Amino acid sequence: MSEPLISSKAAPVRFEGVSKVFGKDVVAVDNIDLHVDAGKLVTLLGPSGCGKTTTLRMIAGLEMATSGRILIGDRDVTKLPATDRDVSMVFQSYALFPHMSVLENVKYGLTFSGFAKEEARDRALKGLDLVGLKGFDKRLPSELSGGQQQRVAVARALVLEPQVLLFDEPLSNLDAKLRRQVREDIRAIQQDLGLTVVYVTHDQEEALAVSDEIVVMRNAAIAQIGTPRQLYDAPNDRFVADFIGEANLLECQIVSVEGETATIEIDGHRHKLPSRGLTPGKAALAVRPSRIVIGNDKGVAAMVAKATYVGVRMEYTLTGGFGQVFAVQDDVDDPLEPGAEVKMSFASKGPVLLPQ
Repeated sequence: MSEPLISSKAAPVRFEGVSKVFGKDVVAVDNIDLHVDAGKLVTLLGPSGCGKTTTLRMIAGLEMATSGRILIGDRDVTKLPATDRDVSMVFQSYALFPHMSVLENVKYGLTFSGFAKEEARDRALKGLDLVGLKGFDKRLPSELSGGQQQRVAVARALVLEPQVLLFDEPLSNLDAKLRRQVREDIRAIQQDLGLTVVYVTHDQEEALAVSDEIVVMRNAAIAQIGTPRQLYDAPNDRFVADFIGEANLLECQIVSVEGETATIEIDGHRHKLPSRGLTPGKAALAVRPSRIVIGNDKGVAAMVAKATYVGVRMEYTLTGGFGQVFAVQDDVDDPLEPGAEVKMSFASKGPVLLPQ
């Protein structure tokens, strides 16, 4: 069997105490340490201005670190220009040449890298095949949908066989259905080829869907690193709990701790859950909307302030002495009415304690 035209040379990426300062005092990235394993997809996630795109651009060599070291594989690339780093980047805007055919767009980087015309063509066709665009080589970008244009941009990056493939908000220009399809395509290609991918987004659902690991950034620093499930089920603080998916944040009192189990109290209702090293006293409770149990027999007194039918579920806003929470239920056939008096409690798994 012949060697595939497109193979993976995946390499790890390491940041050691890396900072980026613009001008005299605008700190975009503040002394971060980060390790991306070879062959993994790691997402940089956070609100606008948190430093995620600057971090990505420093890997690409489009921005130079003010201090610290950046390594790709065993090579220190901190001072190297973008052209000397073995990385490819897929931009939010696709950056396709409108006057060139799809094939010419994909070949473009290969031609400048010194590949012979025939080999560049073979690699480009192989790249289009990989992203599901076989037979589209003669079309112009204007004759493609947004999702197809994004795939052309991915193919153009793939054919260069980079050590690291970078994505900067790649799905932000697509509608919801296309976003789901293209993110699945990107994940499938990454896993099939064993690519090292660093992916930037501000969309939590997108990050949860595609990532091996997520780096949550806040104020130019790293707030928490973990797998999607670790971040969703065990956030370190209020920011991560609120940013990864939806979470209700409630004030509570830790009444007692026995071993690794805490008993908390909210408006007279008690609930047991992992203590996470906390001791008796004030704390915060993060509860996902799906982990709130609505009934009439036990729990905290609450009132249904708002009920919304969204097709596959009901969404409720509950109010009470605890403040206000957002809850969801699968039962759409027997919905609660606004003004109904109910009891609110919590699922046995899911709610998590956070430091006050």
